[in-house]
Amino acid sequence: MSKVIDSIEIRPATKPVDATISLPGSKSYTNRALLIAALADGESEIQHALFSDDTELMIIALRSLGFSVEASPDREIIRVRGTGGTVPATSADLFVGNAGTAARFLTALVALGHGRYRIDGVPRMRERPIGPLLDALNQLEIDAVSVDHNDCLPIVITSQGLAGGIAEIDGNASSQFVSALMMVAPCTPRGISLRIRGTLVSQPYVDLTRSVMSAFGATTQNEGYRHIVVPGNQTYHARTYQVEPDASGASYFLAAAAVTGGRVRILALSRSSAQGDLRLAQIFERMGCQVEWGDDYVELRGPSQLTGVDVDMADLSDVAPTLAAIAPFASSPVRIRGIGHIRRKETDRIRAVTSELQRLGATVVEHEDGWEIQPSALTPAAIETYDDHRMAMSFAVTGLRVPGLRILNPRCVTKTFPDFFDRFARLTTPE
Repeated sequence: MSKVIDSIEIRPATKPVDATISLPGSKSYTNRALLIAALADGESEIQHALFSDDTELMIIALRSLGFSVEASPDREIIRVRGTGGTVPATSADLFVGNAGTAARFLTALVALGHGRYRIDGVPRMRERPIGPLLDALNQLEIDAVSVDHNDCLPIVITSQGLAGGIAEIDGNASSQFVSALMMVAPCTPRGISLRIRGTLVSQPYVDLTRSVMSAFGATTQNEGYRHIVVPGNQTYHARTYQVEPDASGASYFLAAAAVTGGRVRILALSRSSAQGDLRLAQIFERMGCQVEWGDDYVELRGPSQLTGVDVDMADLSDVAPTLAAIAPFASSPVRIRGIGHIRRKETDRIRAVTSELQRLGATVVEHEDGWEIQPSALTPAAIETYDDHRMAMSFAVTGLRVPGLRILNPRCVTKTFPDFFDRFARLTTPE
């Protein structure tokens, strides 16, 4: 989008979509690579990096902490000069907007430093939990406090270096707490042994973290997502790192094929990816789609009619709204469960999806951990996005089947996918 606009009307599909898609880099990979490269032993080049609000906030914060970060958005390249496992600045006041990854990752990073660091964000970020990470850091003898004593931002970390050790951490709220501690652990003298209380949500993101750590030379041990051990005194080795396309972003284009009976091929993503959101393709298979996996692509062909499904999406909760947004077009009910933790995302996504589906005329039963969505005839509406990028992109797919559907505040997609609406429009733009 070249200018600020209040809403976008989605062009409906008059025929099945047919497209081959190249996507921007993954936010999850980009932000992990940025942090690890900053701790490496030389200059790394991150290629096909994502440039979005969330990654820009991470870059700005790293610079505020004294790291050298050179960004080339036109070439999708970021160069980071690592400091060998140390944090240069002895104080910093960091602003993370509503970027959960930046907030959690930076909290663990500054614990490696020697000084006092403050981290804050927008009002919604001040409602999102960070208590389990603060508790774990305090177990590791770091002074980590919530300024308002509510386990949310703003927080202050006071440290004389992170030695490592043993900590227990709640796994029910976010896997990002675990990933944050894992990534800094190689730079500690003792390493970190994490014992996970409860069931760890979004487990594939821990696999993703391990894959980036391994690419930079660090080893980890994972015992069934209950006990994770990262040895200390390891060295991250600087390298050229290629970021995968974003599987969460792919979900909207795969869903477009599913809901229009069309074909979409996503390039440079394959079954070997550590991104758990690609498992949405398997759910679409259960709904009647055909999925083909190549060495460097995934292709989905939609059926003439989707069928309903009952799925636990705890490990791919970011794409649960994608499925919910097209669920009314299935021939039988769609039950999505296991995602209660997404109430603490950029918005309460369960409540928000319920509200917007009902606005369109869908029959929805909201549960604490998800939805049951009935086959429904939808009518046009202006979709509230709650400043949540996933709401905007998910309901854009609904608009392929509902003429006149408008997305309000479309700019919210700049958080992770700045040119989403331009790319999405090409699905239905006549050649």
